[in-house]
Amino acid sequence: MHIGGSGVGRCQNRSMQTPPSPPSPPPTQVRNPLHGLTLEAIVTKLVAHYGWVGLAERIPVRCFTSDPSIVSSLKFLRKTPWAREKVEGLYLFMLREVRRANTSS
Repeated sequence: MHIGGSGVGRCQNRSMQTPPSPPSPPPTQVRNPLHGLTLEAIVTKLVAHYGWVGLAERIPVRCFTSDPSIVSSLKFLRKTPWAREKVEGLYLFMLREVRRANTSS
């Protein structure tokens, strides 16, 4: 029969190991115009630029056509990935449109 402390020491060492460091944060998205914007900010800017009617013409979904509001739109867009992608795409298009208008003036 072998009575040694080596088995006990191994268990204690495992519990005393330092936990793995968390993954490093992704590189900053300096070139991503959507980075740091909330969906609410995007929808608000689109409504200010196009209005509800213009928004509904470009993305024909009920939350823009029938009694539209920011709250109802956010609720729908958060549950519907394809519609959110369309809104984000339209926002990027609007940014390009505004930039072109400002440079040509």
